[in-house]
This record gives sequence, C-alpha cells and structure tokens, in this order.
Amino acid sequence: MARSVNKVTLLGNVGKDPEIRSTPSGVMVANLTLATSDNQKDAQGAWQERTEWHNLVAFKRTAEIVRDYVKKGSKLYIEGKITNRSWDDKETGQKRYKTEILVNELVLLSGREDGASSGGYSRPASSSGSTASFDQRQPAGQDDIAHSAEISDDDIPF
Repeated sequence: MARSVNKVTLLGNVGKDPEIRSTPSGVMVANLTLATSDNQKDAQGAWQERTEWHNLVAFKRTAEIVRDYVKKGSKLYIEGKITNRSWDDKETGQKRYKTEILVNELVLLSGREDGASSGGYSRPASSSGSTASFDQRQPAGQDDIAHSAEISDDDIPF
C-alpha cells in the first residue's frame, strides 16, 4: 500500500470574526476564513497580488482559543489537513460541496495591540487528534522574577 500525506501549512490573516457554535453533544466548533497572498506577474509583466481564501474548522480546545483570542485581521499560523464535505441543499435539492482545512495546530502571531496574544498560545499536534493548548505568558506578578533572571552577554558561551 502506498503512503499518502494530507498536510496543509498556512500563514495568513483572518478575514472576518470567527463563527463559534456547539454541536448537540456540546463540542465547540469554530469556523473562520484565512487569507493568504502571493505575487504573480500578469500578461504585461506587472506584479499582481493574488489572494486565496481558505475555510478553516477548529474543534474543542482549539475552538475555545479561537473564540477567546482570534478576530478579524489576526495573523495565524495553521497546520491541518484538507477535508471535503457534501450535503444536499434544502432549498434547491442540489448537492453542495465545501473544501475546508481541519485545524490541527494553531499559533497566534498577532500582537496584543491587535487584540490577540503575541504568539504565546499554540496547540501542539498530537497523534490522538485531541486538542490542547498551553499558555507561555508569564502569570501576573511574575515580572520581577523575570527581570531578575535576565541573561547578559557574559552568560552566552560563544
């Protein structure tokens, strides 16, 4: 049997505030869009920016992080996998399809002035597919400890 890989890595900006909901069983789900851009030359040789929009879906703890820290304009680093959904449109009866990125890892890259964390939250990948996160920010009142443990040039061995 041949091996296969379904892995997506994205770095971009959130297009609108995330939509948060819960399933009937109580699992939190976040839906959001992410814009990525690149430059390409047009027929006249001029550079044109091209933006791609990606539909993202996050579950459980990752969805909670999205709810609490992500808003329109937030810069995110995402790792995940491509999934496709299909359903019958209730109004027209037509088959509808949607391609989405199932988020496995999320790193917030926006600064605090953007209303998000400065990259201290991330959801490490795990083989079980469970979602977890950690907070690398220092607890309140720990600033004096951090300043007393500052590293000087004399502490670096090279």
